[in-house]
Amino acid sequence: MITPVERISIFDIFKIGVGPSSSHTMGPWKAASEFCRQLVKNDILNDVLSISINLFGSLAKTGKGHGTDMAIILGLIGEKADTIDPLEIGPKVQRVKNEKKIRLLEQHEIPFDPAEAIIYNKDIFLSFHPNAISFEVSTAGGKSFRETYYSIGGGFIVKEGSPMRSGRKTSFPYPIDTSADVLKWTGMTGFSVSEIVYRNEISIRPAGIVDQHIRKIWDVMQTCVHLGCHTSGFLPGGLNVKRRAFEINRKLLPEDNSSEVKEWVQQIRSEKYGFSEILKWVSCFALAVNEENAAFGRVVTAPTNGAAGVIPAVLLYLLCFSEFSSFDVVKKFILVAGEIGSIFKKGSTLSAAMGGCQAEIGVSSAMAAAALTECLGGNPEKVLMAAEIAMEHHLGLTCDPVGGLVQIPCIERNSMGAIKAITASMLALESDPRSAKVTLDHVIKTMWETAQDMNSKYKETSDGGLAINIPVNIPDC
Repeated sequence: MITPVERISIFDIFKIGVGPSSSHTMGPWKAASEFCRQLVKNDILNDVLSISINLFGSLAKTGKGHGTDMAIILGLIGEKADTIDPLEIGPKVQRVKNEKKIRLLEQHEIPFDPAEAIIYNKDIFLSFHPNAISFEVSTAGGKSFRETYYSIGGGFIVKEGSPMRSGRKTSFPYPIDTSADVLKWTGMTGFSVSEIVYRNEISIRPAGIVDQHIRKIWDVMQTCVHLGCHTSGFLPGGLNVKRRAFEINRKLLPEDNSSEVKEWVQQIRSEKYGFSEILKWVSCFALAVNEENAAFGRVVTAPTNGAAGVIPAVLLYLLCFSEFSSFDVVKKFILVAGEIGSIFKKGSTLSAAMGGCQAEIGVSSAMAAAALTECLGGNPEKVLMAAEIAMEHHLGLTCDPVGGLVQIPCIERNSMGAIKAITASMLALESDPRSAKVTLDHVIKTMWETAQDMNSKYKETSDGGLAINIPVNIPDC
């Protein structure tokens, strides 16, 4: 009998939510929701008189620019990141700020002024993880209740006192922790990487549900790209960054009259493009997603919000500029990409506050490279080789968001990560993995060691790099 251990589903890696950050927006949102559930569990929700929230480390330093305060408010009132209408986010948050009152889980109203209740401890880092958030309430009985959570990247949270791993307790038929495990199972069974992953997924939920979830993920990704390519103007936050996907789409597809995603994709597929135009489209797809992400739009964490554009950009590249167009290809791509993201989470980190941008764009590029390689006919060895090549050339990438916003250099990095993923895949497909000197496990180990050695000012604190060399004046960022 297999002893149940912690396992990560691809649907833990791919989460539907809103921007701009999985660790600084979705994580705190989830933590606030979980804290309220603990109040209910302890039967003290209706006894709460006041609440205070302390942010520490990276959450405190770049929380304003990442919308952490907004996420906390939305979590406290019981909104869900995967279902809320993004257009309602601003009004709901503003109502709390104006009224200086909040209804916890829309059940119990207490005084609440975010300017006073949310405290930014920018110079205090807790030892467990750089992204820490503590909630404390006082109750009618004169008692207090306090819990601390850590946002460990990719929308995952861990409560203080719990182990760092946050997967589910289950037993997969083909348990995978490393790339060596992938080769073991594919070698023993003769299955492809995607087939191994699919069999793991259907061991915990029906096949029809797995397919349904994958379709939903892809629908959200496509919708995000389409919306980003058809929205002009400037991004919020104070940097006045102009949206570029709109103009690129208009130049590449001047006769665009699409109102739906499928129609738009079909128009792109029907045109004949050269190498230069295809590169522009890949960049356009990636920019579109992360412009939507920066505008608090609906995105899929892949594996983070800041890197959400790479996977859909590379998958659209495959669907628009090759003979592949079926759901089976999408399914294969998502399965492989999700498993590679899971391996990185187990062996290193998905948190930019822990490992810099190599943990976000680097991982997403490796995920996309591996997935593209399998879809193009690569064997498991070449799939893993593609992931290794992509990450090898992102090692040491810093996270230095200007103004604490997920805009500069984050948005453009998604385009670069997508192009690197395609290049890595092409290299792997034309190589013999038996002659490779570096394995994916080697590069994951190196990534983690690099993360530990990296100076904290390059880990999503806006204390170094571009963040201090680009003159901006954004209050409280």
